[in-house]
Amino acid sequence: MPQKQEPWFTALFILIVFLLMGGLFGGLWLLIRDPLANLDQTNLDETLDTIADSAPSNPSRDTQGDTSEGERWSLANVSSFTEIDGPPAGLFNYGGSTTWAPLREQEAPALQEAWPDFQLRYTPPVAELPGSGTGIKMLLDGQLAFSQSSRPLNPEEYEEAKRRGFSLEQIPVAIDGIAIVVNPDLDIQGLTIDQLKGIYTGTITNWSELNGPDVPITPYSRSPEVGGTPEFFIEHVLGDEELGNAVEWVGHTTEGLLQVATNLGGIYYASSPEVVPQCSTKPIPIAFSSDKPFVAPYLTPLVPPEACPDQRNRLNIEAIRNGDYPLTRRLFVIVKKDGMLDQQAGEAYARLILTDQGQQLVQEAGFVNIR
Repeated sequence: MPQKQEPWFTALFILIVFLLMGGLFGGLWLLIRDPLANLDQTNLDETLDTIADSAPSNPSRDTQGDTSEGERWSLANVSSFTEIDGPPAGLFNYGGSTTWAPLREQEAPALQEAWPDFQLRYTPPVAELPGSGTGIKMLLDGQLAFSQSSRPLNPEEYEEAKRRGFSLEQIPVAIDGIAIVVNPDLDIQGLTIDQLKGIYTGTITNWSELNGPDVPITPYSRSPEVGGTPEFFIEHVLGDEELGNAVEWVGHTTEGLLQVATNLGGIYYASSPEVVPQCSTKPIPIAFSSDKPFVAPYLTPLVPPEACPDQRNRLNIEAIRNGDYPLTRRLFVIVKKDGMLDQQAGEAYARLILTDQGQQLVQEAGFVNIR
């Protein structure tokens, strides 16, 4: 005959089961309600960073906008090159936009001094002209660790990267103005965006149509096939209309300046730090429209050619910064997101340029800092 259990034993057993079940469901409820509740702030920041890093890039975003990673880096508050996490050691090829040339000259010695094992080698294309487009192509082909661009990535480049099994990221690091230059002897007050469009599409062919002398206009341009500046100019000034048949091609900005300096009717456009301080050409003010004021890319008064090089025109940084000057754009570091060493190099380079020291070099090179 089975032995009868004591009432106290049964009550204790039920109580133990109840407490165990309550603890289990209570723990599950806390996890569901607040999965980050037990993380301290440091761990929480690391977790959110990991989530941001893991998020897939979205090529359908407006390519003029920052990526989420770029926005996070642009808010970093780091003073000097030596304060960032160590860049990878090795020799890394980089290149691309000719607009970046003044900044490359400023940054190279400082980067080498801070991180001697992080060796960067500027690598131009062998059979093509240098520029943003060719730099991105070299990055896609594996010839560069990262590239420098004066324009945002386009959908075709995002798609080509995806086809090759990785993604691209654009990280904005500076703001640039595009300046228009003419022959120093040309008497012209300035141009509106519509007048500039008419010159480069071929509907305006003589300076007399713009209250200037009776001189045929010769517009010069680099090829949009290689340069980010011509691509930006065609999109934002010409409204994606084609360059006119009268446009004469030049291989680089030095050639463009030489042509304008010897041709009274010549006109050319380029990054403002490259052309505003030049002695052989004259930068001119630009207006958004005929009912808006002309804004110069230089600090007034204009320094005449005979006073140069003892005095040079200086950039109107404030007008470029606040958008009063009509032709401004951002400069980007283009990173190959493949989890390899080149990605580490590109991300480290962008972080370096976004430090206080890097942004100071941006200003010294003639560009506008973004933080």
